Amino acid sequence: MRLLAIVFIVAACGGDHANSGDGGNGGDGGGSANCINVPGPALPAPNVQLGSNVKVTKIATLDGNPASALLVTAPPDDGRLFVLQQSGEIRIIEDGQLKTTPFLSLDNVVLAEAPPGERGLLGLAFDPGYACNGQFYVYYTTSNADVVARYTVSQGDVDKADPTSGEIVLSIPDPFENHNGGMLEFGSDGYLYISAGDGGSQFDPHVNAQAILRTDPTCVANGCEPLLGKILRIDVHHPANGKMYGIPSNNPYAAGGLGEPEILIRGLRNPWRWSFDRMTGDMYIGDVGQNTLEELDVIPRAQIDGTPNNPVNMGWSIYEATAMVMPNGTMTNCNNNGTCSSAGLTAPLFVRDHANDHWLAIIGGQVYRGQNYPGLTGNYYFTDYNANTLVQATYNAMGPSLSTAEIAGTTFTGASSLHADAAGELYITDIQGNIWQIQATP
Repeated sequence: MRLLAIVFIVAACGGDHANSGDGGNGGDGGGSANCINVPGPALPAPNVQLGSNVKVTKIATLDGNPASALLVTAPPDDGRLFVLQQSGEIRIIEDGQLKTTPFLSLDNVVLAEAPPGERGLLGLAFDPGYACNGQFYVYYTTSNADVVARYTVSQGDVDKADPTSGEIVLSIPDPFENHNGGMLEFGSDGYLYISAGDGGSQFDPHVNAQAILRTDPTCVANGCEPLLGKILRIDVHHPANGKMYGIPSNNPYAAGGLGEPEILIRGLRNPWRWSFDRMTGDMYIGDVGQNTLEELDVIPRAQIDGTPNNPVNMGWSIYEATAMVMPNGTMTNCNNNGTCSSAGLTAPLFVRDHANDHWLAIIGGQVYRGQNYPGLTGNYYFTDYNANTLVQATYNAMGPSLSTAEIAGTTFTGASSLHADAAGELYITDIQGNIWQIQATP
């Protein structure tokens, strides 16, 4: 059967029709003349369970110190689960069993900390053409940078990556240890989307989140890094201009001059976890707050690109969710320029406060688009690191608004992510190394 699979995948990816996109669209990265990868195990057949009540079931616990699990994801059409471990390892769960040998260990390049430290191996995304090109991308921290790197699976072993294949795609200088962002996702356009935190400390001291151009005098004066505090979008399949990537033509600053061309969305503090709705393409961003508020933002697919020279602006560090940042404080008010206007800023659809709601670090989740639990379809699930209760939300684009309800009995400790596998089933990870699946009951 493995030989038949190899013949099939080579036929699908080879032939006379290599991917020849011109950079105007992302492509899927799977058009090389010869595939180096073979398919992993197929997706399991749907096991339909009716009902719209929600429960969470623990399916595995990682080992190691720290054991902190930060993400569950999978390559397209692959039945395995790949679990990101903050210490620098990627682990595989297949048929409910945790494999002893890591898929990849990056202990030698990652600067990791035990929770509540924020540094480590933070993000993982498989190329849309992974079944053929074997490529995947990781996001990790060093002592002074946030790094996006590409690795490749080992030829002949689908459960082992080649540790020597790593190449840095993007490195963003980062002056502090916290607020690193770290989520990676490929969009349906084939582009790689990257979340970068504001660089850390408190109140965005270098004004990174609002900075857009490295050579701007204000940016130079503040020592800013304009790729921090952003959602970035790059084309890893069509490198250009001496970089490991190209710039999508629909990025707000794609033409250059007024802003860094990688920037897609600005004004974020720590977009630790975010995702796309796989059906609609809408983007849900959980942005961790400073001292007062946690926020959830929903950007409809039609608005994600912004307009030329005008990216969507989520407001930090002018606003923390709906509150002005340091008005009447002892430091310069509102983004270090004294202007607290909300004009042009996108307001959050969900806000929780630290004092009354006991939310401290929102964990953005994902819309359920799996097949096993049709009663959950279309609902968005998310949580908070401290509140520790699963929340179900329904997005109304006409409002826009978000109706939410906390789900009793879904309590866990120190949640770190909530994400889908290749089949669209949802998994929660926590800093204790536990992996939980979201399921439906009658």
